[in-house]
Amino acid sequence: MKRNLYLAIAIVVLLGCAGQFLTIAAQSNTHERHSFTPDTIPWGPAPPFLAKGAQFAVLEGDPTASTGDYTVRLKMPDGYRIAPHFHPLRENVTVISGTFRLGMGDVFNATKTRAFPTGSFAFLDPNMHHYAMACGETIVQVHGSSPLQFNFINTQDDAGNNK
Repeated sequence: MKRNLYLAIAIVVLLGCAGQFLTIAAQSNTHERHSFTPDTIPWGPAPPFLAKGAQFAVLEGDPTASTGDYTVRLKMPDGYRIAPHFHPLRENVTVISGTFRLGMGDVFNATKTRAFPTGSFAFLDPNMHHYAMACGETIVQVHGSSPLQFNFINTQDDAGNNK
């Protein structure tokens, strides 16, 4: 009887240890896929509705999905401009590097922008008309609820429609 009890305890301990190793292995793999250092960010071209010259990376989620959360980064060269537009859902912006200049309204006016240096954060409520530009190479991180939609005030500013 004692022998069966010891055997049962040994099996439970063995299964518990195996479970721990499997959990650690799963977490390591997940951690690698869900975390980024600056040199591992998957940069690619910006979406076609933005002007050429910027780079874009999806860090989390799917910004084109009908629901869910997303986190993306946009790397812009000095002087890069984003024409007046709005989003139907809230947009949260963190300046990772450089200076991001943000203006409100339907007409781009660089003299009416406010400078947001590295480390700044801003959120834009749904349907707020705004525009932006980069001073120096600038990287911003944007997160929110999908879908991320750009509605340009002037449809001619949608680079995807000008092909």
